[in-house]
Amino acid sequence: MSFIRRQRYLVDYILSSMLRRKGKNFGLMLVYSLIVFMLASVMLFTHALKQEMGLLLQASPEIILQRMVAGRHDFIPETYLEKMGRIRGVTERKGRLWGYLYDPSVKANYTLMVAEDQALDATEVIIGSAIARARGIVPGDYITFRSFDGESYSFQIKSLLDHETEIVSADLVLLNRKAYRALFGVGEGVYTDIVLSVSNAREVPKIAEKLVQRLPDTRPILKQEVLRTYDAIFSWRQGILFVLLAGAIMAFVIFAWDKASGLSAEEKREIGILKSIGWETSDVLHMKFWEGAVVSLLSFFIGYLFAYLHVFYASASLFEPVLKGWAVLYPQFQLIPSVDGLQVATLFFFTVFPYVVATIIPIWQVAITDPDAVMR
Repeated sequence: MSFIRRQRYLVDYILSSMLRRKGKNFGLMLVYSLIVFMLASVMLFTHALKQEMGLLLQASPEIILQRMVAGRHDFIPETYLEKMGRIRGVTERKGRLWGYLYDPSVKANYTLMVAEDQALDATEVIIGSAIARARGIVPGDYITFRSFDGESYSFQIKSLLDHETEIVSADLVLLNRKAYRALFGVGEGVYTDIVLSVSNAREVPKIAEKLVQRLPDTRPILKQEVLRTYDAIFSWRQGILFVLLAGAIMAFVIFAWDKASGLSAEEKREIGILKSIGWETSDVLHMKFWEGAVVSLLSFFIGYLFAYLHVFYASASLFEPVLKGWAVLYPQFQLIPSVDGLQVATLFFFTVFPYVVATIIPIWQVAITDPDAVMR
């Protein structure tokens, strides 16, 4: 209990001492909090995007089968559904029709996909929210596409895709099979690719191996590979931002080290007085340790709190273009708050620990010096 009471008295003294030098400490905490804010914003936003993509892609098929011709993706014949035969573990398999269509009015590509599960007429479409914003249209309006042979086709917008899926559906247009074939000139009997659902995820690699053996000119793409690709993309973009922030981080390290290690004459005189009235070297070290801990912890929590608000309540507006990507049809969505404990611990270690340690060495050098010499 005496140790705890002693530490409490030290903290009380430290707080009053910091208030006497509030200008210096405020400037240090401002820069410190800003660095933590920037690093935490990037880490929180990247982690939340990965979580969001992971949740959305959980409903995607386990295997996408593409036909390769001369090393490029080509249409796959409908007969391949029969050629692959019955494969144990596959619960569903079906062909998909999709493609890209350039819209010169907004200078962007749309992803057009046949929606077999939607009751759409040949003149109806369902579009993503980003397309509606870019074109200034709402359900009930008409949108016109130019086909492969130059003909114009007008479609009535039946509805908009769910806003919660906008991260993957911002540029998506759903239409029926007849309209798709008219726009792209694709005949009957072919698909863009074939998707397969598998009941047991552990069987996916073996099923993919069987597909390649039975259909040598095909390439299976596994859901886990898609997830890893998105994870790598977001990690790469996070790395770009960290490189861009490297200069600011190094400037802060130099600034913090200078502030922590460069004791002013007033601080040296204060330590000399404390030693002369009976303070031990350990007491002085504890005092400065707590001073560094208070500054770094307050700065960390302030910076992290503002980063959390910036990412999950202000859509990370400072870093959004870099981490989401550059696009004409920009998705707008609200991220689900998500915090990775390992990331928090890593950020804490690399921002708090070095500063606290940096305060000990110069203080120890002064604390072991004779009080008279220090005060002179």
